[in-house]
Formats: sequence, structure tokens, C-alpha cells
Amino acid sequence: MARSRINPDCQNDPPPLRVLTFLYSFAPGGVERIAARLHAAWAARGVDSRIVLADARIAAPMPLTAVTQIAAEPRSGTLARFVALLRGVPAIIAADRVDVLFCAGNTYTAPAVALRLLLGRTCPPILAKISNDLLRPDMPWLVRVFYRRWLRIQGRYIDHFVGMAPAMRGEIAHLIGVAQDRISIIEDPALSDADIARLARVRDGALRTRPGRHYLAIGRLAPQKNFALLLDAFARIAQPDDRLRILGEGPERAALEAQAARLGIADQVALPGHTDPLDIWLGAADAFVLSSDFEGVPAVVIEALAAGLPIIATDCCVSMADLLGHGTLGTLIPVGNVAALAAAMATIATAELEATMQARRAAAQRFTIEHATGKYVALLAMLAKTRAAQR
Repeated sequence: MARSRINPDCQNDPPPLRVLTFLYSFAPGGVERIAARLHAAWAARGVDSRIVLADARIAAPMPLTAVTQIAAEPRSGTLARFVALLRGVPAIIAADRVDVLFCAGNTYTAPAVALRLLLGRTCPPILAKISNDLLRPDMPWLVRVFYRRWLRIQGRYIDHFVGMAPAMRGEIAHLIGVAQDRISIIEDPALSDADIARLARVRDGALRTRPGRHYLAIGRLAPQKNFALLLDAFARIAQPDDRLRILGEGPERAALEAQAARLGIADQVALPGHTDPLDIWLGAADAFVLSSDFEGVPAVVIEALAAGLPIIATDCCVSMADLLGHGTLGTLIPVGNVAALAAAMATIATAELEATMQARRAAAQRFTIEHATGKYVALLAMLAKTRAAQR
């Protein structure tokens, strides 16, 4: 049912900007969590923001309004959810007279392009946030060839792209094949000002007087994260009191547990599973380690910065060097280099200068919802205004 644009108390006021975000579900992933955060922030700014889900059985990461499930009986599986979005979203666009469609991450570019093809000129402008590395070195070369063509197709049918760090601008322009005026840079709103204050407070109050060095890694137990490399590196430098904790769940759990046993470090490695919130873990660790082969702008690195935690990370995306201040805020190592990772872990300082810790927290301020909301609202309004002028 269409929602009226008329405000009886303010007949001359312009109608609110109407934005629709489409998601498969609120899966425990960074893309969906940040989409929910943006939705709430836009609504607080007066945007008529709405989220439609193919499957709402997973609870939202925060209390939200204007959230709708399309299918009466949702089904699992990406294909079934993709079809549900294509069936349900067009009717909502027409009924609500949506001004802009928001594509929350690379995962959702397929339904975004399909909706444009399905609706043609009646499709609202589409704004897509690039949430992952576009080079995809993990793919076999032949698959990568087709993936590059798919990126070019996105460039033809998606109106505007948002990169999450300045270094992404050139990559988007080159691989997606769009002009600079179709690219905006808005740092990923992974945190809020309150989150940064809380993480700093927890870490400042944590007692880390136990023996040994305690390393922390966070992410889905999947090949992309290359936790096998991390286990190899830890085994090379681990002293009896050292510990490694990997927070996350996924298909590689059994293989990683077997590898730890084979390396003789099973008693020093813990895999507690998916854990939220991360405050206590970030407060207790001596260093955060990212061993991924490729990433977008990892939210967990931003959280580690906000806590002021020493960071060791692979150069797994075009933005990582900028994120770590080109070496001033953390240690950057080549992807897949176990010797370099082990050396960096061995030399980590358990006590650091206060100035370095504060510099990390200051860098994290760029990645807050407070910093990003106004930029997103202005960009969404510009797209809606441009489409209205074209019509």
C-alpha cells in the first residue's frame, strides 16, 4: 500500500526523500550490519528510509522501524532470496514512489542490475556501496575474466558508486569503468562516536598483567581469511605463555583445529566461535592480527584502531595502507608471507606510547556513522534531484 506524501500541517513542504534498501536477510555480516546502521541514521535525518528483506527470520542488529519481509514464507538459499527480491521489490517501488535504491554491498549488485533490467526507465537511480576488494585475487584466472566483465556490466546499469576509502576511487574507475563524477568516497560507518568512546574505555580499564603475548584475530572461518597462515606464523614464534584467539565461525573450523594439533599449538589456540560484542576481547588482547588474502575495508580493523590496539595486517586491499597510516598506526605485511607475519608478531610491543594509541583512536573517527550520514543524505538527494530533472 502506498504511503501518502502529503503532510496536512505543512502542505507546501517538499515530500521526504524516499530510499529503499534491499537485503537478503540480516545475516551476521558487516554489510547488513552497516546497512541497518545507515537506515536508522537516515530516518533520524528525516529520510523516509525503508528496508525490504527476502528473509526476516534473523533479527536485526539493532531496533529498527520500516522493515518489511517480502515473502510470506521465506526460503533459505541465495537463489531463492534473489528471486524473492525480484518478485517483491518492483511493487514496493511503484507503491511507495521510491526516489533512490540503495545497494548495500557487492553481494547485492546482482539484484540491483536485475531490477534495473526488469524496470527499465521506471527504475529509481541506484547507489551502490563497494564493500569488498574488486581485484579478487582468490579467483581462478578464468573466473576472474568473467568477473571483470561483470564489473563492467555493473557500470552500465548502476548510477553511482561509493568507495569506502580514498584509495578505492582509482580501482572503481578502472575496473567498473565509470567516470569520476559517478564515484564518491564516504568512509565506511562501521562505528559510532559512542562505540569509539566505549572501546577506548574498556581497553584503558583492562588488566593485561598475565604472562605471555595474547593475539586476537576475528572473522569468518573461511579460505579468504587465511587463518591457516596465521596458525603457521604463530607456531613459529609462540612461547609457552603466548595465546592466539580466533573469533568467528565457518566451514574451516575442523581443518584449523586439525592444523593447530598438527603444529603442536592446540593448547595455545582458542576458537570460541562467533562473538558479539567484541569489547572485552579487544580490551584484553596485546595485538590484533589480520591474515586475509583479500578484503574490503575490514570493520574489525577499524574497531581495533578505536580501541587503540597494536595491529598487524596483510596488504589485502587497496585501502589497507591508508587505513594504517602507511605504517604509523600498524604493521603492514605482504599477503601470504608467513615469514613476514611471524616476524611482525614476534616483535609486537605489549606496552606502547600513549601518543600512538591516541593516534589510532583519532584515525577511527573517520569511520563513524556521525561522519558519514550527512554525506550519504546529500548524495542520495543529488541522485533523486538529477533523476527528477531528467524526467
